[in-house]
Amino acid sequence: MSTPEQRAASRITGTRLRDAALLLVLSAVVIALSGISLITGEVSIPVTALFDTSNSPAAIIAQEIRLPRVLLAIAVGATLGLSGAALQGLLRNPLAEPGIIGASSSAALGAVLVLYFGLYDLFPFALPAAAVAGALLAIGFLFALAGRDPGVLTLILAGIALSSLTSALISLAINLSPDALSASEIVFWLLGSLKDRSMDHFYLALPFMVLGTILLLSSGRALDALTLGEDTAVSLGFDLRRLRVLLITGTALAVGAGVAVAGVIGFIGLVVPHLLRPLVGHEPRRLLLASMVGGAALVLAADIGVRLIPTQVEMKLGVLTALVGAPFFLFLIFRVRRTRR
Repeated sequence: MSTPEQRAASRITGTRLRDAALLLVLSAVVIALSGISLITGEVSIPVTALFDTSNSPAAIIAQEIRLPRVLLAIAVGATLGLSGAALQGLLRNPLAEPGIIGASSSAALGAVLVLYFGLYDLFPFALPAAAVAGALLAIGFLFALAGRDPGVLTLILAGIALSSLTSALISLAINLSPDALSASEIVFWLLGSLKDRSMDHFYLALPFMVLGTILLLSSGRALDALTLGEDTAVSLGFDLRRLRVLLITGTALAVGAGVAVAGVIGFIGLVVPHLLRPLVGHEPRRLLLASMVGGAALVLAADIGVRLIPTQVEMKLGVLTALVGAPFFLFLIFRVRRTRR
């Protein structure tokens, strides 16, 4: 007959094996989708073109057009999924997500200002830096406004207020653009897309994304303790003020950099954690890494989808994620209301 310690160790081992299996499956999905993304487009090319050292058309398409798109899809999706899971764990709110709380639109405002004043041509790092600053201000404002224990209504209203303000300022920048071409470029960029991106865009955003990811992943144990209540988390030795600063900074770095190079791609951070939570339970630490890999898979799939949908002009990635994510968001609101009755 096993002892309680042995049963507990067995449960821990089983949990780790299930998590490892889930991550293995999600990673395999990401690899498969990456291969499909490399060969999908107006011109069909083999995956082997990625390793072709010649200057053939297929090699150029694979290495200079498709590869940056795949890498950015993985990076942007991973950071959005991870940020959504971290914010839901911190706020203990199933509706928390970078786009819904206004972080994405605020990051977009920072990037638009850089584009509007032509600072990107003078200093390329100004684009992700401004986007990160915008996201940082938005999330900081949300925490200051919502207080220590924000409810669903407070969170949604604060996010709507931030999104409305930043949208108005973005519209003002577009309205005051010196010519129609500049305005159209800003509008198309805001719709969110990975088309026509280069390795320069990937290298520009990568340092911010890596640093943000490290900060978010390091918060897992503290988020697990927070599920027991703030007083319990403090009694276990976790500094909640430090945790908030850590997650605010990490989310701002990750989301801001993604918005800077890909525009606004919404609802990934909302959908992915909800899809994966039944598979990992309600422990935020277990959800973080799974949401990171799942977010990469979802953005890759969506980016393949915009190329397969038969439209005269390729649909923007942000438009497709909004079409899928908005009904999912409404479904979650109704479900939350039913559970609280």
